[in-house]
Amino acid sequence: MKRLAVYCGSSEGNDPIYMKEARKLGNCLADANIGLVYGGSNVGCMGAVADGVLENGGKVIGVIPEKLKSVEIAHEKLTELHVVETMHQRKAMMAEYADGFIALPGGTGTLEEWFEVFTWAQIGYHQKPCALLNINQYYQPIMTLFDHMVEQGFVKQAYRELIVMENNPEQLIDRLKNYQGKYIDKWS
Repeated sequence: MKRLAVYCGSSEGNDPIYMKEARKLGNCLADANIGLVYGGSNVGCMGAVADGVLENGGKVIGVIPEKLKSVEIAHEKLTELHVVETMHQRKAMMAEYADGFIALPGGTGTLEEWFEVFTWAQIGYHQKPCALLNINQYYQPIMTLFDHMVEQGFVKQAYRELIVMENNPEQLIDRLKNYQGKYIDKWS
């Protein structure tokens, strides 16, 4: 595993644990010699995860749309920073560079980006791991929703089982390094 894409908020959240664990994830990625691909910002959890990788000597690729360059505040110390025109280009480039995907706590943008790559896994566009770092039990309601979707017949149990979720960054990275992707035919 060469690089992981991390989706997370440009906000810090209300509990300092979010920033602390985002930085810790960055440290762990660098320690595991795994590069980071992310949204290119130096603020909020986005900045914390990038700083965590950089302070441990790791490589960071940022991808930021021109429109967000001044709003999210582009990180100036990255290994590479790609400025693109649209969010679609940002997401496509991040997916292309990444060998897997992690969502840290964040808002609707974080969820939208992660759900897109998770959907791609379901329909066979890739067999890369899609993970949630469940800091402060942030993603527990999402997993409850997934259980409900399975119960109601809108999501197969096998797809729900594709989600890799851990509360601890080190354990999450270990699981991702050992991940064996599998395509599950959605329509059979």
